[in-house]
Amino acid sequence: MMLEVLTGTGLAASAGLNAYIPLLTLGLLARYSDVVDLPGSWQWLGNGWVLGILAVLLAVEVVADKVPVVDHVNDVVQTVVRPTAGGLVFGAGSASETVTVSDPDSFFSSTGQWAPVIVGVLIALGVHLLKSAARPVVNASTGGVGAPVASTAEDAASVLMSLVAIVLPVLVLAFLVVLPFFLGWFFRRRAQRRRERRAAREAGFRV
Repeated sequence: MMLEVLTGTGLAASAGLNAYIPLLTLGLLARYSDVVDLPGSWQWLGNGWVLGILAVLLAVEVVADKVPVVDHVNDVVQTVVRPTAGGLVFGAGSASETVTVSDPDSFFSSTGQWAPVIVGVLIALGVHLLKSAARPVVNASTGGVGAPVASTAEDAASVLMSLVAIVLPVLVLAFLVVLPFFLGWFFRRRAQRRRERRAAREAGFRV
């Protein structure tokens, strides 16, 4: 029960960073390996056409997210896409047999197939909102130079989280433990920057 929830959680969190990486990872592993066995209702994720479309969308996302200003527009568009992807991968991942989950129906069978999708949407939306709030801070503090660096780190984290969620989902717990500390640091940093900008404006008025 816990492993399938952790698998879905890790995949949904990954989708909050990049909508297409966990979908593509799950589909590729299901199509070309024995690591993932998708249930009948999710077999379409391993379809060649679906994988091709996801690959193209991923290429567009990777480029757009690394350009200052364009990344902000992309984040606005992705406010719908990433939570949707999070719902899909949570639903598919938590219902699939993997190297660590052999009885995926044990937890969500009594709650209906939409329950895991809704949970995935909420998880991905939370991660997406955090990413969207952090990016302007990164851009402002680095003059835009940090955008491609931050985006590359997010993509790498999305790939790693997707693989970990499928192969070793217990490590998703580490993410859940670290996240509150990161949130605390982020909001303190954001408040500090606001105080600095306010102080700079006040100093300018005095001059």
